[in-house]
Amino acid sequence: MPKVRATVRLQLHRDFTFHHAADLVDYFASLGISHLYTSPITTAVPGSRHGYDVIDPTHVNPELGGEDGLAHLVAALRQRGMGLIVDIVPNHMGIDCEHNPWWVDVLTWGARSRHAHCFDIDWHSPTPGLAGKVLLPILSGHYAALLEAGELLPRFDWDTGHFYLCYGERRLPLSPESHARLLRDGLGEAEGLALADLFDALGGHDTPEALTAAAALAWRKLRDYAATGSGRADILATLVAHDPRSPEAIDRLHEILEQQHYRLTSWTTASDAINWRRFFAVDTLAALRIEDPAVFEAVHALIFRLYAAGLIDGVRVDHIDGLTDPAGYCAALRARLTTLAERRPAHAPVGAPWLVVEKILAPDEAMRDWPVDGTTGYDFMNQVGRLLHDPAGAQPLEAGWAALSGLGDAGDFDVMRLAARRKMLVECFPSELAAAAQALADVACSRRATRDYPPRALTRALTELVVHFPVYRIYARDDALDGEDRRQLDAAVRAAQATLRPIDRPVLQRIADWLGREPARDSALLHTARRRFQQLTSPVAAKAIEDTAFYRHGRLLSSNEVGGDPARFADDRDTFHALAAQRAERYPNAQLATATHDHKRGEDLRARLAVLSEHHRDTLAELAVWCDANAALKREVDGLPTPDRPAELMLYQTLIGAWPPGLRADDAPGLAAFAERIVRWQEKAEREAKQRTDWLTPHPDYEAASRAFVEALLRPDSEFVRRLVAFVERIAAAGALNALTQTTLRLTVPGVPDLYQGTEFWDFSLVDPDNRRPVDWHSREAALALFERQGTLAPLVASWQDGRIKQALIARLLNARRLHPELFTLGQYLPLAASGPLERHLLAFSRLYQGDTLVVIVPLHMAALLDGAAAPTLDPAHWADTEVTLPGDGPWEDVLNGRRFDATDRIALSAVLDPLPVAVLRRHRA
Repeated sequence: MPKVRATVRLQLHRDFTFHHAADLVDYFASLGISHLYTSPITTAVPGSRHGYDVIDPTHVNPELGGEDGLAHLVAALRQRGMGLIVDIVPNHMGIDCEHNPWWVDVLTWGARSRHAHCFDIDWHSPTPGLAGKVLLPILSGHYAALLEAGELLPRFDWDTGHFYLCYGERRLPLSPESHARLLRDGLGEAEGLALADLFDALGGHDTPEALTAAAALAWRKLRDYAATGSGRADILATLVAHDPRSPEAIDRLHEILEQQHYRLTSWTTASDAINWRRFFAVDTLAALRIEDPAVFEAVHALIFRLYAAGLIDGVRVDHIDGLTDPAGYCAALRARLTTLAERRPAHAPVGAPWLVVEKILAPDEAMRDWPVDGTTGYDFMNQVGRLLHDPAGAQPLEAGWAALSGLGDAGDFDVMRLAARRKMLVECFPSELAAAAQALADVACSRRATRDYPPRALTRALTELVVHFPVYRIYARDDALDGEDRRQLDAAVRAAQATLRPIDRPVLQRIADWLGREPARDSALLHTARRRFQQLTSPVAAKAIEDTAFYRHGRLLSSNEVGGDPARFADDRDTFHALAAQRAERYPNAQLATATHDHKRGEDLRARLAVLSEHHRDTLAELAVWCDANAALKREVDGLPTPDRPAELMLYQTLIGAWPPGLRADDAPGLAAFAERIVRWQEKAEREAKQRTDWLTPHPDYEAASRAFVEALLRPDSEFVRRLVAFVERIAAAGALNALTQTTLRLTVPGVPDLYQGTEFWDFSLVDPDNRRPVDWHSREAALALFERQGTLAPLVASWQDGRIKQALIARLLNARRLHPELFTLGQYLPLAASGPLERHLLAFSRLYQGDTLVVIVPLHMAALLDGAAAPTLDPAHWADTEVTLPGDGPWEDVLNGRRFDATDRIALSAVLDPLPVAVLRRHRA
């Protein structure tokens, strides 16, 4: 069993390094954290704020402090008996600079590069001009225009002896063939011509090893020649001869660029012509072929060495669905880490390496039986979110959204989901769709029974299958699909079939057979088709759902979270209990998250918005008033009011959810700072929605009008701000109680709780970069120290707006996990019954392990009882005769307040839900 009790996620970058993290170790230890869990630590693009754009997976990022800084952090952790989990990125590398040596080598040598096998490149692309080349869609305009304008220039690096191509701040390598051409064209000396012959001779080396040795010799000789007076003059003459202003020079440079192993094109060509797999649709992140054993070893060499040396204790795997074979990858990773565990030093923590994967699960999708400890917790995030939603609000809010937005039936999330999937497939992934369709056409052509299936018919059927796919992907390997994947594929086929002409339906059925209904039978063509399909559905889902539909659908924004499905509005208590019990049985060490570096809205913002599901009538009435009252503040752009009504409604919900506790209507500086956060969110939200502006073709006038609307709304002491403040104050206490319920559940249900940096105080953050702002650690350290001295919760309930009550709750529960780790990790999960007038407002369960028992009681849907309340608590008298059945008699220890109860089979909530309306009780039987 891993020894991970609780993690804290830290975002490392050059302004927050290993040394900064080490300074916080004592604080996290006092809080009760067992392991720090960091963003990627491998070398990333210089200045990266997140680390996922890895340029060298074999070295610790020097901007974070390098390996010495890592050792310093680990030493601080070991002194407090703590460990380190790191995020790893096996799916892709950053290529948006000349600092990635693997990618530069591929651009230099093409398919002969010793790193060509690392990237998923189609060297046999049918696109004219791309055979044997890598498409580089990096130009700001058309190639010919930039070439003629002199923006593509050959240059010489005097230190390395390399010619390179300069485009703005970019430096692109030039192939050895073009070195020979440049030298031969520009040098008249015998030695210069001999150098040209030497570079010509590089074409005769086929193996990467021989090529590398010969190239090193050639470039060394060129560098030595450049160091001489005549050599320097000759090379300068060569560059002058390629003055971009002359037609002859343009023609010569074009011929040289045609010799490259890459093809420079406008950025606008990427989606249509790209011949290498990207991370989603990001042209600066190239996918890796991690299924190749050599690539697997190269990418993980550093991580394996650090684990064997006892410097890290587990990994979080980023974007597992981007890999060709996630199950095989997880098995290989688990096996290597387990083998390396025998080499770890004696001072390193014992226990199995902790291995969790970033996997998006649909609400009705089961996690596969991979050799991992579980997911990174998006599934739990949405389970607890649906629990906080009142199901009674689903239909009224849906009808109100349809009416107020003016969208009608088009505002239904399923309608938006399909529209977004189709848009993303056609606009962002046409190259990937074409590659998958061609792979299927190759399969069809290879068989007598299907050789008459035209490629265009296959493309039509495949398009509908991808558009209607209900999950990120399936996992077909050599054998036919397992039951879960077969269920998901069959659901997609049924939905797609309804949209196809009868003549295309047999084609769809045969595609489904090839994609997993039948074994692959060692067919290379089938394997390729399955790989292309499975690596297409995942990015389409991510871009269409999380990065498009979530920014178009506004019934209730707390539903629009990573891994969520707004069509599934709420879960009842029995569903939540069943999912928790299932996790306890299958993945007791899965990570539990309610806030992450990728969340759309902070955990406490979502908890506040959940209150709107209870106050749905008043919410809709207020939104209608605001829409009417603020109509005069809008400007017209392209003949339409700006922002449009759906965006306006989502803006109002965002203002309600993100409003900082204690911000007054007349606080001009506070309102200005808040407005700046909102307009940054709004720009991103509207570009992600891709309606009247987007990332590729921003609409400056529309965005300026939207910004002006926000600034006009948030004028100090305006009528709108006063109404907004009044509405937020009415629901704030109920939202805070939801947040405390959410926090309690994350720290007590089966799984390993994760704390995202800084969210031990209230988290009303928005999507990145807002959720990655610097954290005021000093205030958190001071608050915890004060609580440790005072030790009581009651004063913190009264001052709940400062967030210290949430931190104190976390500290108490994490301390209980530290004292009784098996109870929280291995304890059986059992629902508990409640009775009395407020029974439906409770969720209660127990955890049982050997002689230990834990009872957890949290309130639900308390908006009516806390309407306008000053604090997130109820007078005990409100609970009246409501009771919870206990799993045996006492005595019971009150984990949060230090009291004792001698209750037998039942306990009155009026006794335990005071001063904080959540309760955690423990009983020990020797």
